[in-house]
Amino acid sequence: MDDNAPLLVIVDAANVVGSVPDGWWRDRRGAAERLRDRLAVDGVPGRSGPLEIVLVVEGAARGVEPVPGVRVEAAPGSGDDHMVELVARAGERPVLVVTADRELRRRVGELGAEVAGPRTVRPA
Repeated sequence: MDDNAPLLVIVDAANVVGSVPDGWWRDRRGAAERLRDRLAVDGVPGRSGPLEIVLVVEGAARGVEPVPGVRVEAAPGSGDDHMVELVARAGERPVLVVTADRELRRRVGELGAEVAGPRTVRPA
């Protein structure tokens, strides 16, 4: 593990946005943009040190633009597959994946990523 590299935080936008029934389904892109903006301001509460935050969007949320502090990646197909690919490409770098999706948690965990639930970045 490369302890000198900033923690790569990969956020499953659809899963995190969908974790709170606040009407997100009426404007998926807007909900992803609000999450992006919260991440840009708050980062990941409880995590100190340098972070690289990547928000993975898919479907109707494609087209969300990056902002300083948050890179946005539109999954070309499955968001889960894209996140697994990002973890695999991280090599020895520490990675945290934020999602409640059990299968995704299993897949990225097998690659050595730490996993955390949506409340990590979106308090209820």
